[in-house]
Amino acid sequence: MKMFFACAMLTAAVSAPSYAALSAGDSAPNFTTQASLGGKEFTFSLADSLKKGPVVLYFYPAAFTEGCTIEAHEFAEAVDQYRSLGATVVGVSHDKIETLNKFSVSECGSKFPVAADIDQSIMKSYDAILAVEPEYANRTSYVIAPNGKIIYSFTDLAPDKHVENTLAAVRNWKADNQVK
Repeated sequence: MKMFFACAMLTAAVSAPSYAALSAGDSAPNFTTQASLGGKEFTFSLADSLKKGPVVLYFYPAAFTEGCTIEAHEFAEAVDQYRSLGATVVGVSHDKIETLNKFSVSECGSKFPVAADIDQSIMKSYDAILAVEPEYANRTSYVIAPNGKIIYSFTDLAPDKHVENTLAAVRNWKADNQVK
C-alpha cells in the first residue's frame, strides 16, 4: 500500500502543472549555444534574437520522446503565427547537436531552431530542471520581451498548452506595445 501511495504521489507531482521559478518581470538570463535549424548547425544567441522581437524559449526533456515530439509538431504548426507577431521560437534540451540536427528536420519541420544544452547551464539558469529526473529539462516555456524581461512563464509536463499559452502571451504583448 505504501508503494502504491508513493507512486500515486509521484505521478500527481509530475503530471500537475506547476509554475516556473522565473516569473514575469524577471530578467531572462542571456545565453549563446549550438543550435540546429533544418539540420544545419549555427550559433544561437538570445541577445541577437531579442533584437528582432520577442522570443518564445521552450525547454523540453528529450528529442524523439512522445511528449517532446507532440510539442515540436505543435510549435512547427504555429510558427507562422509567431512570426506574424514578430516572435522567434527556440527549443532547448540536453540533447547533443547531432541528435538535434535530425530532430530539427523530422519533428520541427525545419521551421524553428532547437538548441543544445549539454552541460545544462541554460536549463539551470532558467530553473528548468526536471526535479524527478535532473538530467532532463522540465517542460517549461517562457516568452521574453525584446528588453530581456520575461513576460510569461509556464511549466507543465503535458505538451498540449505550451503553444496556446505562449501564443496568447505574445499576442497580448504585441497588442500592449503597438503604437497608438
